[in-house]
Amino acid sequence: MKQYKENCSIMIGIKELPTHERPREKLQKQGSLALSDIELLAILIGSGTVKKPAFLLAHHILDLLDKTHGDSEVILEDLLAIEGMGMAKATLISAALELGRRRMPTKRKQIIFPSDIYPIIRHYGNRPQEYFLCISLNGAHEVMSVNVVSIGLVNHTLVHPREVFSIPLRERATAVVVAHNHPSGKLQPSAEDLNVTRRLLQAGEILGIKVLDHLIFSDESFRSMLEEDELMS
Repeated sequence: MKQYKENCSIMIGIKELPTHERPREKLQKQGSLALSDIELLAILIGSGTVKKPAFLLAHHILDLLDKTHGDSEVILEDLLAIEGMGMAKATLISAALELGRRRMPTKRKQIIFPSDIYPIIRHYGNRPQEYFLCISLNGAHEVMSVNVVSIGLVNHTLVHPREVFSIPLRERATAVVVAHNHPSGKLQPSAEDLNVTRRLLQAGEILGIKVLDHLIFSDESFRSMLEEDELMS
């Protein structure tokens, strides 16, 4: 239901929403963790245009961010290329992104249990499509980066080992955790999920990058293939 509401509200203005569903009011009452990525961006945007409401602009910005990998940064020109984005909004978003980068803790988060990964990726759980993610880890199993590999149904065509391991190889990662959301909320792996996992395990062995786990998650919970003894190469 939460996801359905978000998808429907993309084309309407913030002021058309009931007061308790507006991002600023929701943040005041429930805190920032209760907001989706689109809602957080909508607060920064403030207001859209007749043709491009704030939520629709936020959706386009989020799409741009999701497609920006690893060491690539979203530059001002990228934001200005979005229809409906003026210089004032673009500079505000650009400044917020840079501030976020600067304020990131210098100590990397160490991954010991599958539950350590979930808070890092949970905000992808309410996306209407499946997002396949790859989390690069160093030798101490500290998070180096979280990258979107593909958007769409998880299958061996979209989730190719070449795409999954390209950034971990550049970063000299020693291990990865892969994950993808199930928009339905049902966390049982499909036959294709298991097939893709097997292919990645085999590729990781050849490349010398261990695939530690594959998480299937929603915005409410997750399932670890490692804990369920489903990692079989």
